[in-house]
Amino acid sequence: MARNSIGLIELSSIAAGFQVCDAMLKSADVELLLARSICSGKYIVMVRGDVGAVKASIDAGVNAGNFSVIDSFIAPNVHESIFPAISGTTKVEALEALGAIESFSVASLIEGADAAVKAANVKLIEIRLAMALGGKAFVTLTGSVAAVEAAVAAGAAVVAEKGLLVNKVVIPSPRPELLNEML
Repeated sequence: MARNSIGLIELSSIAAGFQVCDAMLKSADVELLLARSICSGKYIVMVRGDVGAVKASIDAGVNAGNFSVIDSFIAPNVHESIFPAISGTTKVEALEALGAIESFSVASLIEGADAAVKAANVKLIEIRLAMALGGKAFVTLTGSVAAVEAAVAAGAAVVAEKGLLVNKVVIPSPRPELLNEML
């Protein structure tokens, strides 16, 4: 069975994060991708598995987290490039156009990044999740100007729909030094 679905819960409490993570892992056959505290005293738990298992895990986590849940999502068929972008292992030799989407929420940003990479022929560079960002998150991507514009528009629309968009930019011809500063 395909394990290309992910789910994430973002919580306002670190203690609740531990409880939620345990409930999620006990409820279904999922793989723990990430469980950690993030800036401004929040906690995130992300799992991967088949869509039914991820849904069961997220449901159990939201139930266990109760009032501590800030945001959550289930992405049933994420683009495979999401995983290396989250772990910071994407290799980019040169920038074409550069796009960035910034969000107040980790969950909404991952949803936006998935929408962006599905909307156009772009390469995700990185998905940075709330560490040293005041709880915010951002994604960077590269490709042709037209592709980056389409991807950023699609991803930003998903984030904005939740009222969590901080900013979005498209830089048509970024200086090469910018890539070194990003990685």
